[in-house]
Amino acid sequence: MRKIRLLGAVCGLALLGGCASFQIGNNFNLTRFASNIERGVTTRDQVQQWLGAPQSTGVVVNSNGEKLQRWVYFYGKGKLGDMNNAHMKTLEVQFDDNGIVKAYNWSGEAP
Repeated sequence: MRKIRLLGAVCGLALLGGCASFQIGNNFNLTRFASNIERGVTTRDQVQQWLGAPQSTGVVVNSNGEKLQRWVYFYGKGKLGDMNNAHMKTLEVQFDDNGIVKAYNWSGEAP
């Protein structure tokens, strides 16, 4: 949650900062991730080995009541005051109780 607040602070600075550069999170390769990941097989340890520690963690409750652990990775880079040319992407990975990937989704870049 603290990282999300930090992201909000960076966005707030964008309104005040003019043309200063920013970078938030750690860059990651979605294409490589998508080619390696296999739902129902890939483990939490493998994801951490590929991407490092997540920037945020939490729990997702599906419509059927199933609870999954959620890891979120994000990366942003650009110039404050020129968000049209900013590069931002996120990746969410969901794990079952055994630490196996159940689902994942991303935005900001097509693998």
